[in-house]
Amino acid sequence: MTLRFGYGTNGFGDHSLDDALAVIAGLGYDGVALTLDHSRLDPFAPGLAARTAAVAKRLGELGLAVVVETGARYLLDPWRKHEPTLVSESGRERRVDFLVRAVRVAADLGAEAVSFWSGVLPGGTPAEEGWRRLVEGVAPVLAEAERAGVVCAFEPEPGMFAATLDDVLELRRRLGGPEWLRITLDIGHIVCNEPRSGPDTVRLAGPLLANVQVDDMRPGVHEHLELGTGEVDLVGTLAALTEAGYRGLAAVELPRHGHAAPAVAARSLDALRAAAARAEARRPAGAAPAGREAAP
Repeated sequence: MTLRFGYGTNGFGDHSLDDALAVIAGLGYDGVALTLDHSRLDPFAPGLAARTAAVAKRLGELGLAVVVETGARYLLDPWRKHEPTLVSESGRERRVDFLVRAVRVAADLGAEAVSFWSGVLPGGTPAEEGWRRLVEGVAPVLAEAERAGVVCAFEPEPGMFAATLDDVLELRRRLGGPEWLRITLDIGHIVCNEPRSGPDTVRLAGPLLANVQVDDMRPGVHEHLELGTGEVDLVGTLAALTEAGYRGLAAVELPRHGHAAPAVAARSLDALRAAAARAEARRPAGAAPAGREAAP
């Protein structure tokens, strides 16, 4: 089974959305991770239905699959990065509203998943209160996702309340293991923040994986690096994704590389293809990927 590679629009901040999509497709990527933002299909701006239909049409013309990302820095608050979140002291309803809108946009785009995270728990707040806020906030998003037939992929993010894969699995447990809540893994975050190796983390996520982000990192440092400049075991992690039967996009996430986006995207795809070829060469002859539960 061949992995499918994408690139994130948050790495093309100096391009228009249409130009970014054209470059990503022109380089040979299979899909795009589309971060909803002020100039990237803002779900709060007028004419959303028409704008979404136009983007869906363009994606179809370019042959790009899509996942929807929700990590815009200042979309909800021009003063505070990423605020309010699902675990903020106040304003959590604004984040929930945004995520519900993102689910609807994802449905209209035919997106494979919509990805989101918890946010940073304010200092002094008990962990159990954090869990209460998170469960309370995610529930209506999942209700909309089920209605719209959209998979939600929750991302463990270094420094946030739900920081590791174990935290996301705990969230799923507290919510009763909902069918529509799956997992986003950033393979750089694994090196930065997870207690297991890349391959072992992929194996633990297993059939719950619905979205993968690709970048390099170093242990303990949350900085997105170009592939080959950190300590990610790219070959081993891609091999584990193949063995797990992962069918979603693996999209490069380099949000601070927009100044050289086309060149960085080209190098990234070369690195991914080379690593995927080496991963495939590791697989025993005749070995088949592990089975996966059917997508909803």
